[in-house]
Amino acid sequence: MAEAVYLVLSNGRIFEGRPFGASNESGEAVGEVVFTTGMTGYLETLTDPSYHGQIVVQTFPLIGNYGVIPDDFESVKAQPKGYVVRELCPKPSNFRSRGDLNAFLAESGITGISGVDTRALTRIIRESGTMNGVITGDPQNVDLEELKGFYIRDAVANVSAKEIAVFGASDYERTVVLWDFGAKENIIRSLAARGCRVIRAPHSLSAEEILSYEPDGVMLTNGPGDPSDNVGIVKELKKLMARRVPTLGICLGHQLLALAMGGTTEKLKYGHRGANQPVRDEKTGRVSITTQNHGYAVVPQSIDRNVAKVRYVNANDGTCEGIDYSAIPAFTVQFHPEAAAGPRDTSFLFDRFINMMDRGAGVNAA
Repeated sequence: MAEAVYLVLSNGRIFEGRPFGASNESGEAVGEVVFTTGMTGYLETLTDPSYHGQIVVQTFPLIGNYGVIPDDFESVKAQPKGYVVRELCPKPSNFRSRGDLNAFLAESGITGISGVDTRALTRIIRESGTMNGVITGDPQNVDLEELKGFYIRDAVANVSAKEIAVFGASDYERTVVLWDFGAKENIIRSLAARGCRVIRAPHSLSAEEILSYEPDGVMLTNGPGDPSDNVGIVKELKKLMARRVPTLGICLGHQLLALAMGGTTEKLKYGHRGANQPVRDEKTGRVSITTQNHGYAVVPQSIDRNVAKVRYVNANDGTCEGIDYSAIPAFTVQFHPEAAAGPRDTSFLFDRFINMMDRGAGVNAA
């Protein structure tokens, strides 16, 4: 492996660092460069399918200090195209650790770069907006115009489950079809802990196939990419909502339901990624600290007030963070109530979903 490696941004800026993880000798790591502000939870970040196709920058300076803990994974493998840190801890210390981060990324085929001034890099993204980048051993050979044209295609198809799987206890009280667009494992665990049998369904299923399982409720999960790319899913979601099945949407699921109900989405300048995003409940005035990972948001003005209302807003920038639907038994949130790796301020939303299912397909009044 080369002694030095470089992160080249599509605006021409170059950052030099030291390589770790997988060697990029067989090809360069190209992706959308995004930053996350989590102080802990790097394993949950690395295994979150919503980071598919991206080069992730950790703003917290020391990464890898508690090693690799498979029980904390949010999917079966690492998901980003590349990983950027200020300082990599070579000798982790934790009684649950089963290895070091360098070896884990090497086994996962993920290229990392350490020794980068992540504060300067984050400032560029905040001021100029999210942009593409490449981790390479030869920065002079990067075609910036080609790099600018990179686009994450078929994002949901690449991370969704390929076949039906069932989770939860045998003495379940409710059946939930989890429509998998890139689900985090803790969503399944949160539902199972509340007495649900969870049927994990691929993104390609039709509304009719989902209804064939006679679900008490449907979970629309998180996932990567531009929500407007998922035309087929939105079409099937419209059919599903016509049957008035109690529904909870998280992250991408929140965006897709808004599109199905006539709303629109927009790309944010640099998105919200991390475990410290404040969200205000417009109904109660309560502010919660939430985990988030998204680069797109629902346009509040596009929501038809006859069918829905914005329930949650981001306390920093006022963007839409959640919608209550009055015309259908559904509510959605942009943030992650399953909270891996924390905080747990909004886990009560799973209880609200349980209560909605117990009421049946009536109008959502919670």
